[in-house]
Parts: sequence; C-alpha cells; structure tokens
Amino acid sequence: MKHRLFLFDLDDTLLDFKASERLSFVRAMGELGLHGDIEPLFEQYQAINLALWRAFEAGTVSKDALKVERFRRTFLRNGLELDPEQASSLYLQSLSETVVLVEGARQLCENLAAIGEVGIITNGVHHIQHRRIASSGLGGHISFVATSEACGHAKPDSRFFEFSARMARARPFARHETVIVGDRLDADILGANRFGIDSCWFNPGGLANETLALPSCEVARLDQVVPALRQLALAA
Repeated sequence: MKHRLFLFDLDDTLLDFKASERLSFVRAMGELGLHGDIEPLFEQYQAINLALWRAFEAGTVSKDALKVERFRRTFLRNGLELDPEQASSLYLQSLSETVVLVEGARQLCENLAAIGEVGIITNGVHHIQHRRIASSGLGGHISFVATSEACGHAKPDSRFFEFSARMARARPFARHETVIVGDRLDADILGANRFGIDSCWFNPGGLANETLALPSCEVARLDQVVPALRQLALAA
C-alpha cells in the first residue's frame, strides 16, 4: 500500500452520526418537556440543520450562529415557545455522550494505524468532536484531530486540508502518500480533488455520483477500505 497518511471524516464515516443525532434530539426535547411522537419535528430540524451546514461551508453563516439558529427556526415553524439556546446546549451535551460506531470502524483504524498515521478532519464543533472521539474508544489509534473551527476554514476549502496536513507528525507530508476516506462528495471528495490527494468515497447507501467530485475509489463497507486502497496502489 502506497498510502501512509489516512485522513478520515468523522460523522457518518467512522461514527454513525444519524443515530447519535436522533437520540440526542429526542433526549434534549424530553428535557424541555416535549414527549411522544416527535419524529415530524426531528425531520424538520434535520432539513433546517442541513441547510445551515451548507451555508456554513459556503461561508455565509458562523458555526456559533448555526448551533442555535437551527433550533430557533424549528421552534418558530412549529409555534413552540421554547428556548433555542437551552435546546442547543442540551443537544450538544447529549451528542458528545451518545456515540455509535459505524460497523468496522474500530478494526479499520487499528489496521491503518499499524501501517501509517490516522488523522480526523471534520467540520464539526471542535470540543464536541474531541469528546465524541474520546467516548468512541478510537482515540488510541488516532494521531490528530483537525477541525474547521480551529482552522477557520471548512471542507472542501483547500486551506483546511493544508491545515490538516501540517498536523501530521509521523513523517513529512507527501500528497501521493495521503488519502481521505469520507461519505460526502461535496466536502470530502471534492476537497481531496482540489488539494490533489487520493480519496475513498464511503457510500453505504449505493448513491449515484451526480457531482463533479471524482473519488479515487469507492466502498460500501469499512472493511472494504484496505483492499480498495491496495488495489488503487497497484493501478497507479
């Protein structure tokens, strides 16, 4: 295998963010007095949250504003007189404690850490992501965590990838030895294309690629990553 620096997206690649998100949202709403079937409310929140994250990645909204605004808009749309700042605080506290691993994540990180250096690059909230990694049990295999909050730029901006590369400690950074594994074409794969490194698209849902992003390889399960990277090296 030619790669020695393995950059991983965190949410929905190593950690099942969707599962953690739902559990944390339900818990936060329960603390605010909302019980019963809140699935319609959660679905609205998800749509609003996604739009705000896209705005953050485009540089049109700050992360601090996003964390509260997603709840404010959700409550406003549903006529709920609840405190969005309190909701945000409860949700983020729960999110840092509610960690669900994607199947194969632990073994993959262990295997790759024995080959080279494993780093996390994430647009998520800095202190929350560090706490989630600590709770996941993956920390022993991870060399560094680069967040957009610490960098000041978000994926797919090349400046964030440059920031992440400077955090690598095991050996001098080399583009041809670096690969990112992530689930998002518009952030992980496009960012890799712009930065000039290989990319592995984690696509468990079998989605069609209708974007301009070009992954070097594609897998449906994490246990397929190592074989795919070996095959990529042979084809180079």
